[in-house]
Amino acid sequence: MEHVSSAGDDRYGRKLITFSSCCLPPSHQLNHLRLLEYLKFTLDQYVEMDYILVYFHHGLRSSNKPSLKWLREAYGEFDRKYKKNMKTLYVVHPTNFIRLVWNLFKPLISHKFGKKLTYVNHLSDLWEHLNYQQLLVPPEVLRHDEKLRAAQRGRPPPAVRTPPPRPPLPSQQFGVSLQYLREKNAEMIPPVMSQTVTYLKQKGLRTEGIFRRSARVQLIKDVQRLYNLGKPVNFDLYENVHVPAVILKTFLREMPEPLLTFGLYSQVQDLLNVESSLRVSRCQQMMESLPEHNFIVAKYLLGFLHMVSQQSIVNKMSSSNLACVFGVNLLWPGHAPLSLAALTPINMCTEILVEHFPSVFGSRNPPSQRDP
Repeated sequence: MEHVSSAGDDRYGRKLITFSSCCLPPSHQLNHLRLLEYLKFTLDQYVEMDYILVYFHHGLRSSNKPSLKWLREAYGEFDRKYKKNMKTLYVVHPTNFIRLVWNLFKPLISHKFGKKLTYVNHLSDLWEHLNYQQLLVPPEVLRHDEKLRAAQRGRPPPAVRTPPPRPPLPSQQFGVSLQYLREKNAEMIPPVMSQTVTYLKQKGLRTEGIFRRSARVQLIKDVQRLYNLGKPVNFDLYENVHVPAVILKTFLREMPEPLLTFGLYSQVQDLLNVESSLRVSRCQQMMESLPEHNFIVAKYLLGFLHMVSQQSIVNKMSSSNLACVFGVNLLWPGHAPLSLAALTPINMCTEILVEHFPSVFGSRNPPSQRDP
């Protein structure tokens, strides 16, 4: 398991990055300079957008613990660009050591950054904020959490019982399948997607950093609730073009199966083994293998993202930047969290779909197709 990994997005469009101390090798085997470079390289992919950092502290021992001098130097290496868009730093299973380190660093830490720190004593507290299905939690951390909870109650932890899923509302728009939406709405393009795309085409194409920014959590919940109750949504009332952008990403992320389907996951992972000159045609073949409804919706969405990328001089959202944002919302594995290594071919595929949209989607035209 990697000590640093990307866990996709949280419920509100913010990137999730995790760091697991228990995966660090002993200090004498670890090049701390290279570790710092790797951390910066990983974060560089996301620091231009809002992100969340989850630090699993359990497993940091005397054998793999970095020195305070290195920690201070490392903190100095992470300049404002790394701190500005980090919305929350969750420290899971904090110990006296981590609290001591934080107090030692307080004189160096701004008050604004200090407010981003949240201590989380148990994983169940973390699940209140994040989608546990996305997080890659090391088994050692899971076992430690069980011991903590058992000690707290004085008895072995009970088996976790998952409540039965509630049936969707008749007007439900989030968290349901494309088939369900088509049956209820009689439209090939889901209403949430068509309405957000239409609004963003009119008022968001030239917005710098569109899709990179998040919106207030409660506001997104309120908009989702309106959609799920079948009530009209007027994005003009929110006076924030990032609201429909986050809603679109949230809609994709909450689908029970990704838009590009679980069936394409392994094929996309194999894209790294395909010669670069053949990757566009390979992506075209994969898109043509999609079920008709998925193909139509994917073509509608990717056509819009291609349109966004054509305004990248103004909005700074190139096909590569859009791929970093949308890749994890278009494809993920069926039974495991998404690792950082698995993200590379997903983003590569997404970038090809956006940049080469006319070539990839031009040959298949189902009769019920609707262009963006």
